Amino acid sequence: MSFPIGTVAVLPLRNSVLYPGITQIIRVGREKSVKALHRAFEQKNWILTFAQKNQSKAVETMNDLYPIGVLAKIEDVKGSKESGYQVTIRGNKKVKIDDISNLHGYFEARYETLDDVADIDLPTQQALLGSLKELSKDILKLIPANTEALTEGLESIDDLPSLVYLCAAHADFPIPEKQKILETLTLKERTFSILGLLQELKSTLQVQAEIREKLTSKFGQSHRQQILREQLKTIKEELGEEETSVADDYQKKVEEANMPKEALDLALQQVDRLNEINNASPEYHVIRNHLDLMVALPWSKSAPEQEIDLEKARQILDEDHEGLEKIKTRILQHLAVMKLKKDKKGSILLFIGPPGVGKTSLGQSIARALGKKYTRVSVGGIRDDAEIRGHRRTYIGSLPGRIINGIKKAGENNPIFVLDEIDKLSRGFSGDPASALLEVLDPEQNNSFLDHYLDVGFDLSKVFFIATANSLEGIPGPLLDRMEVIEVSGYTTAEKLAIAKNHLVSKQLEEHGLTANDLLISTDVLMKVITSYTREAGVRELQRKIATICRASSEKVLKAVVKPIVVTVGDLEEILGQERFYSEVTENVVTPGVVTGLAWTPVGGDILFVESALMPGKGELIITGQLGDVMKESAQIALSLIKSRLPLFGPPIDFSKQDVHIHVPAGAIPKDGPSAGVTMLTSMASLFVKKGVSPQLAMTGEITLRGSVMPVGGIKEKVLAAHRAGVKEILIPRRNEKDLKEVPQEIKRDLKVHLVDDVQGVLKVALGLVAPVPNTSMKISEGEQKPFAFPAELS
Repeated sequence: MSFPIGTVAVLPLRNSVLYPGITQIIRVGREKSVKALHRAFEQKNWILTFAQKNQSKAVETMNDLYPIGVLAKIEDVKGSKESGYQVTIRGNKKVKIDDISNLHGYFEARYETLDDVADIDLPTQQALLGSLKELSKDILKLIPANTEALTEGLESIDDLPSLVYLCAAHADFPIPEKQKILETLTLKERTFSILGLLQELKSTLQVQAEIREKLTSKFGQSHRQQILREQLKTIKEELGEEETSVADDYQKKVEEANMPKEALDLALQQVDRLNEINNASPEYHVIRNHLDLMVALPWSKSAPEQEIDLEKARQILDEDHEGLEKIKTRILQHLAVMKLKKDKKGSILLFIGPPGVGKTSLGQSIARALGKKYTRVSVGGIRDDAEIRGHRRTYIGSLPGRIINGIKKAGENNPIFVLDEIDKLSRGFSGDPASALLEVLDPEQNNSFLDHYLDVGFDLSKVFFIATANSLEGIPGPLLDRMEVIEVSGYTTAEKLAIAKNHLVSKQLEEHGLTANDLLISTDVLMKVITSYTREAGVRELQRKIATICRASSEKVLKAVVKPIVVTVGDLEEILGQERFYSEVTENVVTPGVVTGLAWTPVGGDILFVESALMPGKGELIITGQLGDVMKESAQIALSLIKSRLPLFGPPIDFSKQDVHIHVPAGAIPKDGPSAGVTMLTSMASLFVKKGVSPQLAMTGEITLRGSVMPVGGIKEKVLAAHRAGVKEILIPRRNEKDLKEVPQEIKRDLKVHLVDDVQGVLKVALGLVAPVPNTSMKISEGEQKPFAFPAELS
């Protein structure tokens, strides 16, 4: 084989020594080494390898390398410049540096070959070869790994020099010892050196195996690792190397967390426990997670207390929310009380109203006004009290409850904390989350709220809790008793228009990458969308419709030469489709037996129709439309009143041969409540006297068997629903007159309101029926039926 003549590129080896006849994979990434590789490719893949004297220091001069190395052949190169190269090289000839230079950004050297001296006869070589094999096999048996392939490889080697170099290359010797073997030229000395080193390695491995066996049998794996860790710590202390344990880090964090005494004692116990157990133990990670939570909680960190500025609070509420004057006033009154009391204790409010009216965002506005952090937790659908109180740490995958997690997220112990959808809590076999919230929302108890995961009391008394709900029905009484209820009503058409113009349009333009210079949505378009494409108490559907307009117009904006693109009312049918809502009440044909009623729902007010029909039968009352028990009773009361008073208005009807059928669309929606009593009464009266009720009249009220009209709830929501549906007149109980004060003035201007006390007033307004006033001095003979007298003022 011909060797290269002249200078050859040098590849410094870190943490490795290459021997003749040995193939080795070396990782190359240093710039000098990469350049040396490129030079080697120009010299038929020949390269010189020399081990570094200092493994942690870069090679700068010849003195940084051992003088004796190996001339090697590059067999394969993989990788790239960015990730580094994996170079497979095979040692060929032992060499000595004659001269080395660094002129081209890498080392080049002239070399002198060195020949090994075989100073042992063949029988002696065979004897030493056997001894080296046996010693190598003994060592392989002591290594805790699968070494069968290496043992078989040893048996196939019959050349002593090759086996010496193979053992030196793969044994875990210090680099100076490996270099010494390379520099030894005589075979005898080199063989006895490797035998001596291998014997020391065998002794070390035997001791380690004995220790391993004893520790495993006596203490088990976890104790063994703990002892070794302590030994390592002692060794580092002897060497003067500082060691900071995980437990020490937690100890420092616990001391800095400023916990109360009870929490501090528990945290320090956990730190001590962490110091005692093995980090491979499952309990180790449980303790660490618990300590992470404890040091992350804001035990004593609060938002800076600042003077409550009512004017600023009013300004923020007006900026963020259109209308809602009543609730804004209630919030400002609450803040005024907080300012007067100068009490650091939190408050507990409940905002109740239809979806999309801004209940949750009101909490954000209050946080801005008070300069506090805001955090929100949705409790809707929770059916396990552990979601509130947390899971005990004995369970796998246990976590703290949502309350403690929310406080941790806020980073302060006096945030504005919103409990969203509190009326949608469920109750499962694993507990009642509503009962768990009793402690959270009780000012007398929440100063030491106990989360099962945290396992120590946390003070929630400074938290300003705001709960939101669509209805009071799903909230248990004891929980409701702990909160101050503030009702949030739906928006009027004018308020929706203002919200769309001031907030929704600009928000959707931004979300779709548009500006006011790209797209113009006029007031007429917004009004059309509000009246014909949405019918809701809030503005969520309105926001979605505006988003649809923005998406549909985005392509036109990109292609337009002249901007802005103007959306007209005529474009809405193409963008949003056919109109979904229209003034169906005003367009209905007057039909006897059909009357418009007003209803309250968790999503706001709505209108409903009551339909009655008369048919031959046995005097039965048929009720359909998924009506509840209360509503069915109202229908029965209405029929009883009709039977007793119908002779006042027309010829008598033989009810024993007639069935009355009452239906309330839509049949798929459950309905209940007493407020449809006057509507059912009017529907049946209209049917019997064959006189229709104006579709522009809607009504609500509860009736009694003596003919009185009782007050009902949700008047504001019902009036707003009537206005949205195009109703011009409404009929309500007189005792609900006070509730009209909450109705916006512009709505009341468009509606004519009829206040009634009894069913006579209802029939007079709805059907124009007035009963004659009887002569009260007349005597009624037994068995003779006389008409019932209506009040004189209604005649």
